[in-house]
Amino acid sequence: MARQLPVFNSPSVAQSLSTRKGDVRQGIRIELVTIGWMLIEASIAITVGFTTRSVSLQGFGIDSIVELIAGGILLWRLQVEQRGGSIEHIEQAERRAAWVTAISLFVLSAYIVGDSILTFLTRTRPEASWWGVGLALAAALIMPLLWQGKLRIAQRIGSTALKADAACSVTCAYMAFTLLVGLLLNRFLGWWWADPLAALFLVYFLIQEGREALHEARTGETCHCGDEECCDD
Repeated sequence: MARQLPVFNSPSVAQSLSTRKGDVRQGIRIELVTIGWMLIEASIAITVGFTTRSVSLQGFGIDSIVELIAGGILLWRLQVEQRGGSIEHIEQAERRAAWVTAISLFVLSAYIVGDSILTFLTRTRPEASWWGVGLALAAALIMPLLWQGKLRIAQRIGSTALKADAACSVTCAYMAFTLLVGLLLNRFLGWWWADPLAALFLVYFLIQEGREALHEARTGETCHCGDEECCDD
């Protein structure tokens, strides 16, 4: 397959320079909000998780740390373009960001599988906590908004790395929902296995998004993992 030009340098993108700069600035703002929220989310989830011995909350906090790393590298990638970096520098930043987000998605996938298996084997029951419930509710409301914002900007500027970071955000929203449902089902029905079972359904989605980001990191080409030729190289 012939190497494609990065989407942000493609003449087919009907977008003025000023509009693109506005999109990049908006992307930076969204990443700053993401980083701020991830710091709060990780601190509360890990602290409460270890205090209440809740594996689900601990896992939620680890997911927040993964997203914090991805958000930091995406912020750097967008700032390179905002400072007027050359096309070569922007492409290099995009590919480095794609590497980090791909690795983060794969690490998160491995964590979900390992944590779910451990939870099934040990029959660990997540304990109810008002802090945990409140955090899960807040994340379930906030993360879909960040996901949509990142996805919209990623499509406008042609950033697969930012699209992969958006996948991290929707992952956080899904985990917040399953955390909340798991706590409620365990509390009222005694279904301790509901939370790890639901989390396992997430792995396929994460791997596909990770493969897409990994492909761009290796080749510099953007793709969708529905394209078998694209993602099977």
